[in-house]
Amino acid sequence: KAIQLHPLVCAAFNADFDGDQMAVHVPLSLEAQLEARVLMMSTNNILHPANGQPIIVPSQDIVLGLYYLTLERDGEPGQGMAFSSQGEIEHAIAAKAVTLHTKIKGRAWTYDEKGKRVSKIFDTTPGRMMLGQLMPRHDKIPFDVVNRLMTKKEISNMIDTVYRNCGQKETVIFCDRIMSLGFREAFKAGISFGKDDMVVPENKEAIVSETRAAAKEYEQQYNDGLITQGEKYNKVVDAWMKCTDKLAEEMMQRISSVSKDEHGRDMPINSIYMMSHSGARGSPQQMKQLAAMRGLMAKPSGEIIESPIISNFKEGLTVLEYFNSTHGARKGLADTALKTANSGYLTRRLVDVAQDSIISSTDCGSQNGIRMRAIIDAGQVVASLTSRILGRTAAEALMSQDGKTVIVPAGEMIQEQHIDAINAAGIQEVKIRSVLTCEAKNGVCGKCYGRDLARGTPVNMGEAVGVIAAQSIGEPGTQLTMRTFHIGGAAQLADQSFIESNFEGKVHVRNRHLARNSDGDLIVMARNVAIVILGPNGEERAVNRLLYGAKMKVDEGDKVKRGQRLAEWDPYTRPIISEVDGVIGFEELVEGQSMSETVDESTGITKRMVMDYRLNLRSASLKPSILIKGADGKIVKLARGGDARYLLPVDSIIAVEPGGTVKAGDIVARISVESAKTRDITGGLPRVAELFEARRPKDHAIIAEISGTVAFGKDYKNKQRITITPTEEGADPVEYLIPKGKHIHLQDGDVVEKGDYIVDGNPAPHDILAIKGVEELAAYLVNEIQEVYRLQGVNINDKH
Repeated sequence: KAIQLHPLVCAAFNADFDGDQMAVHVPLSLEAQLEARVLMMSTNNILHPANGQPIIVPSQDIVLGLYYLTLERDGEPGQGMAFSSQGEIEHAIAAKAVTLHTKIKGRAWTYDEKGKRVSKIFDTTPGRMMLGQLMPRHDKIPFDVVNRLMTKKEISNMIDTVYRNCGQKETVIFCDRIMSLGFREAFKAGISFGKDDMVVPENKEAIVSETRAAAKEYEQQYNDGLITQGEKYNKVVDAWMKCTDKLAEEMMQRISSVSKDEHGRDMPINSIYMMSHSGARGSPQQMKQLAAMRGLMAKPSGEIIESPIISNFKEGLTVLEYFNSTHGARKGLADTALKTANSGYLTRRLVDVAQDSIISSTDCGSQNGIRMRAIIDAGQVVASLTSRILGRTAAEALMSQDGKTVIVPAGEMIQEQHIDAINAAGIQEVKIRSVLTCEAKNGVCGKCYGRDLARGTPVNMGEAVGVIAAQSIGEPGTQLTMRTFHIGGAAQLADQSFIESNFEGKVHVRNRHLARNSDGDLIVMARNVAIVILGPNGEERAVNRLLYGAKMKVDEGDKVKRGQRLAEWDPYTRPIISEVDGVIGFEELVEGQSMSETVDESTGITKRMVMDYRLNLRSASLKPSILIKGADGKIVKLARGGDARYLLPVDSIIAVEPGGTVKAGDIVARISVESAKTRDITGGLPRVAELFEARRPKDHAIIAEISGTVAFGKDYKNKQRITITPTEEGADPVEYLIPKGKHIHLQDGDVVEKGDYIVDGNPAPHDILAIKGVEELAAYLVNEIQEVYRLQGVNINDKH
């Protein structure tokens, strides 16, 4: 007979019941028994040391049972009945007068604002009342905690609440109770998985044929020589990705919507949707493959195959589709084996460098710290400020909005109960103590480290925090991918074409260099323009840097609401913009040498593109550019000095005719970003290792070391020379040599800030350290490493 394992500790042991083996260790000596009972018992390890969330969390059947138990449905028998006790409800369920999901009014014990135990009437369901029975009694745990649909996340939060308020023993008993309840209800519910539960969207055929036509169109454009092979590939892959996403969305829409039958009752909810939505098993990704379409597959080399798999598993794959999908499957298995070794090696190296970081004192008395703010990516808050500072020590006192009350004094730990006050005060940036700025002689001090995540209390003396950190980062390594992604420009860029405000407030435009173009839009004319959102007291709530050439939707002094658009731009091209009004002239744009003209047959429009003029010795010294002349036929002088002459990089598309007139803010040429974006993006484990080793990435960005004015110098062999003349007196100018193929998005005479990118790419950590200092480097490394883990849905606390 097998020794059985408690289901709730499976996640912590990473065990499953498909033939796993476990060793039984018998502690003999008294010390060993003591250690096993006090430190190693599963009941003492409720929280995850990497992120401080519960690790003893129900999974699979239990989650499904609790989800089913707390569902709420319209039109069930007995809707609107009122019950005064649990006993009555159980009678009613047994007599089939109500079901688990009926909307009823029930009387339950809860706690008012003062923490007094009162009994109130709630709109709830019999199932939720049953779950409410099991909750420990505590004034911080009202009935509202269970009066909702329980998904895996909600259950985790509920266990967390119980642990923080009622302590360990209560939590363990409570977990065991909800485990038996979950299993029992899942068994009674009889949720099944049938072929007809997979709903194929009706309009699949239409969407697919539409995409097929688009792909054919791109093929034709390529054959006519209008786009390059690479652009065609990107566009086709992009079209199929959009098609897959659209189908998946349609399918989710169908599968998650609840329809009524002829008696006005809700129809049963789709069982596959319940499994996925509750967090028990399956993801939208897998549901998409079952019922929408399998989508694009990767070749063994990691590139994406252009022709997608249009069938889904319900319809069945054709022979060719099956063959294409075996590539990916085989590669996945081979990768898994390699990954384990690589991930283990990363962990060993991390432990090696971090093992002597031990808590050596309670407080080193350091005044320094690092500044934390929310991480916002493409207008979405990826990690909120409060989630990043919870359990850390405040380096400066946190004040309320009026500046009268202290929320957290300096040197105190930021706890769960402070979070609402911090959010209400609208604090955007918090200075916290950090291990990086700790001044302890050897090891680190408790105040700089903050909370011991596995206990939820301040960290103990002698805790080996370095090893814990190394293991927290190394352990999820096996979930990361191994390969480097090859991303076609279009797929990733489409979502980042605008900025929305995350806050309400007043607009202030910093470094306001704007111009109205001939369409009457406000266009950003410099690279250091930023929209600052000011709060009611004039404090900065958010700073959004704007891209050169973006269209402003707001101006100085406007009031904005949350979610309002501030600016937008074309994600596929980078513009070159005229700063003055005048007449266009071409310089050194020689047909056939530095410029190619193609006439579009269908429209008859001439398209002018800058050719790669460096290949040919005769034309290698040309500097193709566009001039803007005044009425007298002379080149217009710019206000900041220099002529209105715009150098055109290779492959830029000229958007004006010679002799045409332009206004300030009009686009004279555009550079297609797709050509700039089709580089390999290193992801997963190799990226994490690259960051920890602080290697210089290939194609790294070139960063301005000082603030000043840009001037293009004399070319040197096949490199361009750029000089930055500093704004402050007495400093020396800095020179950069940049290979000619690189696109420099600066013009002669532009003003750059220290730390601006001259050439795009991944910055080398050494440059960030040299130019922006230790704090910026720390923030950069933490964000980049977290980015990789976040993509896989792994949560690791920043302090590690």
